[in-house]
Amino acid sequence: MMTIDLASDIVSRGIYLILIICAVAIIPSLLVGLCVSIFQAATQINEQTLSFLPRLVMTLVVLIFGGKWMWLKLTDFTVDMFHQAAGYIG
Repeated sequence: MMTIDLASDIVSRGIYLILIICAVAIIPSLLVGLCVSIFQAATQINEQTLSFLPRLVMTLVVLIFGGKWMWLKLTDFTVDMFHQAAGYIG
């Protein structure tokens, strides 16, 4: 039987999973952006591609190396939801 507590648990686990996966992809990009910004401030170089390109490359590298882990986490969560669906409904 689906209760409010069970529904809130499912939603909270889903949101937590999405936050972890997004953090893995975003935090390295933010750190590279911070380093590039410090470099730009120190050298007074104001080039837009210098701030954009390293963050893009870092995001792609993280997705290449961490994409399998992210995919496995999402599929594990989805398979778990489908396995428990019968218990949730009836």
